[in-house]
Amino acid sequence: MSKTITQFVCQQCGRTSPRALGKCPQCGGWDTMVEEVVVESSSPVKSQVRGLNARSQPRRMGDISGDAEMRIPLPIGEFARVLGGGVVPGSIVLVGGDPGIGKSTLLLQMALELADHKNHKKTLKVLYVSGEESERQIKMRAVRLTRLNEDKPEHEFSQDLLLLTETNLDVVMEQVQALKPDILIVDSIQTVYLPDLNSSAGSVSQVRECANKLRELAKSSDMAVFLVGHVTKEGVIAGPRVLEHIVDTVLYLEGDRFQSYRLLRSVKNRFGATAEVGVFEMRERGMIEVTNPSEAFLAERMINAPGSAIAVTMEGTRPLLVEMQGLTSPSNLGNPRRTPNGVDFNRLLLITAVLTRRLGMRLAEQDVFVNVIGGLQVGEPAADLAIATAIASSMKDIPVKADTVLIGEVGLSGELRWVSQMPARLREAQKLGFKTAIIPRRLRQGEPLPEGIQLKEARSLREALGWALLEEK
Repeated sequence: MSKTITQFVCQQCGRTSPRALGKCPQCGGWDTMVEEVVVESSSPVKSQVRGLNARSQPRRMGDISGDAEMRIPLPIGEFARVLGGGVVPGSIVLVGGDPGIGKSTLLLQMALELADHKNHKKTLKVLYVSGEESERQIKMRAVRLTRLNEDKPEHEFSQDLLLLTETNLDVVMEQVQALKPDILIVDSIQTVYLPDLNSSAGSVSQVRECANKLRELAKSSDMAVFLVGHVTKEGVIAGPRVLEHIVDTVLYLEGDRFQSYRLLRSVKNRFGATAEVGVFEMRERGMIEVTNPSEAFLAERMINAPGSAIAVTMEGTRPLLVEMQGLTSPSNLGNPRRTPNGVDFNRLLLITAVLTRRLGMRLAEQDVFVNVIGGLQVGEPAADLAIATAIASSMKDIPVKADTVLIGEVGLSGELRWVSQMPARLREAQKLGFKTAIIPRRLRQGEPLPEGIQLKEARSLREALGWALLEEK
């Protein structure tokens, strides 16, 4: 005999409760408890142990081959960079991002490239499973991405690129067993479901069990699996947090929807560096690689304009030069505004407080606006000096020297503090033609710095501003 019970499950953390709750007691989310029906069997069932391979046996560590993992080369260089150099067979990758940011477009481009025989020594079979779009919609996007027209026949699409529109995971698994593809793409994990579970698609139990089943498939067959995940309004992948622990790699596709640039950021990677970033530009032909993002971000910069300073920020192992813009305006409000775009609000408050208290700037009477060009989000403190210089430049209406970059963290006493990976930052600035770099004074010897760029080491923010602004000595 079996009985049916009703329970309420939090869609963020998976906490269960026998009754409805407005607020989850575990994660604190509001209105996240969703009713689910569970069928429990009262008859004794022999316990089963789930594993990747029923015949798996313990082996000595010395008997296991230690050769480097063979990767599938990916022609999309920025995507391969974030993955750690290519696609690892048997890996499972989760790609998340806001709606309309370009997740499906990027993965369809990857499928088209991997199925193209010209790019690989061996034939790769790719299965693209969609639970959100029809076959015609996906075909229309593929035609646009490959720029096919009436003069080119349809057989120019690779015969090894297969499309399946299905949400039942059992049906998908049957097709996978029959076709045995090298790459499986599921768009998205929130739309597929297992019929054995009574909960609806996208619920905690469905997402967790479907992801577990796909993980076992990847590990047992050396098939690379890519999952698309929706993102909530808080900016995290929808579903239980355990989903990020199941997969090998978690990638976020970020960007301002009003900007053309997109950042593919790695927040977890078992086969490569974390926090690695790939830069793309959204165009009519899809996601186009930006091989020199620093040059692209500085392309529209206005030289000798007050309120503009160049910072060198690190995105993973890649240094990026970005333009920081600051603007001060007299305020008629009792509490002047502090408006950041691309930087942390509390960091802006800290920098304005240091400028007011340590340098005597009357920012308490000014609205302060800070903007990062290109829609980037800069969170590291190495951009503090550039932000402070941009604000001071606007306040004094004095431009910053055009060939100067500013790198350093600002302390509460107005001192400048050293930041990590300084040689890589300076080499990137030198490569783009900058002649001078204002950096914190070195108090201990470390890795030698490049000699092709003039270094000005400042101990305090006041000293750095004296070197950065054109009319100040």
